[in-house]
Amino acid sequence: MRLHDLKPRPGSKHRRKRLGQGESSGHGKTAGRGGKGQTARSGSSIRIGFEGGQMPLIRRIPKRGFNNAEFTTRYVAVNLDDLNVFEDGARVDETALRAVGLANGPSDGIKILGSGELTKKLTLVVSAISASAKTKVEAKGGSVEIIAKKPAAPAKPRAAARAAKAAAKAAAPVAK
Repeated sequence: MRLHDLKPRPGSKHRRKRLGQGESSGHGKTAGRGGKGQTARSGSSIRIGFEGGQMPLIRRIPKRGFNNAEFTTRYVAVNLDDLNVFEDGARVDETALRAVGLANGPSDGIKILGSGELTKKLTLVVSAISASAKTKVEAKGGSVEIIAKKPAAPAKPRAAARAAKAAAKAAAPVAK
């Protein structure tokens, strides 16, 4: 085989689609743009969800119910076998886990899961731990301290002002 024998695999090379080159090309006249109107013009783009001035579907559907996503507790999960990087007898808390790179990203706390085997005696200071992980840690002579989760975000100013106004109204004497 020589350099002049090399050629691309069959089917891997295609001719460029030449638009607007006459009726016989198969892509003449409207050049694949259909009939007349807004989308036939160059530079045209219609935003996603736009329905020609009709009330869009996303605005027609009622929004009801309560979304609890804002109030969920998000834990960073760490498996037991990952904790073997620590020395025997070490105290493992969130700062130690983040320093080693086992817990990354925003969270409300750390949860230890029971996947894998623990080979060292450790003192775990975490927000949550699974039952199987707790038994494995205690079987190795380690201990588990459960700490309270981080405090919730402060109340919104408008809600605080409303509560203060209601308290002042309740404390004021009733005039007749």
